[in-house]
Amino acid sequence: MNRRQFLVSSTALLAARPSFAQEASFRTKYFQISADIGLHDLAPAPDGTVWFTAQGKGLLGRLDPSDGTFKTVRLGQGAAPHGVTIGPDGAPWITEGGQNAIARVDPDDLKVALFRLPEKFASANLNTGVFDKEGIYWFTGQSGYYGRLKPHSGDMDVFRAPKGVGPYGITVTPKGDIWYASLAGSYIAKIDRATGSAAVVEPPTPGAGSRRVWSDSRSRIWVSEWNSGHVSVHDPADGSWKTWKLPGDRPRTYAVYVDDKDKVWLTDFSANAIVRFDPATEKFNVFASDKANANVRQLDGRPGELWGCESGNDRIVMIQTIAAG
Repeated sequence: MNRRQFLVSSTALLAARPSFAQEASFRTKYFQISADIGLHDLAPAPDGTVWFTAQGKGLLGRLDPSDGTFKTVRLGQGAAPHGVTIGPDGAPWITEGGQNAIARVDPDDLKVALFRLPEKFASANLNTGVFDKEGIYWFTGQSGYYGRLKPHSGDMDVFRAPKGVGPYGITVTPKGDIWYASLAGSYIAKIDRATGSAAVVEPPTPGAGSRRVWSDSRSRIWVSEWNSGHVSVHDPADGSWKTWKLPGDRPRTYAVYVDDKDKVWLTDFSANAIVRFDPATEKFNVFASDKANANVRQLDGRPGELWGCESGNDRIVMIQTIAAG
């Protein structure tokens, strides 16, 4: 039934839409990827390229923003990749839900290596992953699991989440701690890296729908709340919470990313926009897409650049911060 099965690796020229500035200090640019490719997540690489998952076609892609080209590689029969992150080895690592495996793609020859979950976790519904400071890969499965993979040995452990279904976003803090968010469970949790157990931390808003998480430079955990339309921050040092509702009517907060200046970037499906939040001033800036139904599901970045996947339009968006003067 799966059209992903019929795809081949390809190279295409991106049509980069003209940049436009919504504020003097920012510049926005769009890169059109193939129609119906099913963009989901991305990860900027140190070499300036951007890796992306194409869930609708079972592909991993690499965008070169300097000339607007991209290449894709097929991940396997029935592939449905979700998250992607860059490992300590410089390679993209993917939560590959279609094959119920963690995938690594060699950045040089694009060969795919799969680390499959045990058969008893065949319906894990893999979502996102991160590396800790020891090079261990931690991942979530929305059907009620999270786990860890030791890349050098291939050893894998899968754990059942405390409240069942829901594990979605995951992050690592500067202190080296691993936290994940549960969408269906409406909580965040800290994983004990030694034992694999997870300690649940409840947000101040019941039923918030904690979707994705990201750590700031102080190891505070920022949470995008899908159901409440809030952005919240939890400080594990003192157990405190703060929460803010995104501007507009009935916001639906999906993605969250904290940049190198500790500014918080979010996506709001209702506003069809990327939103920037400054914790120091508690003010929001809204960057509306120039096309309807953008549905930006994930954000990531590097200094001076914010990157996101418009899954609704199969475009990659970049927002650059323009230096003053």
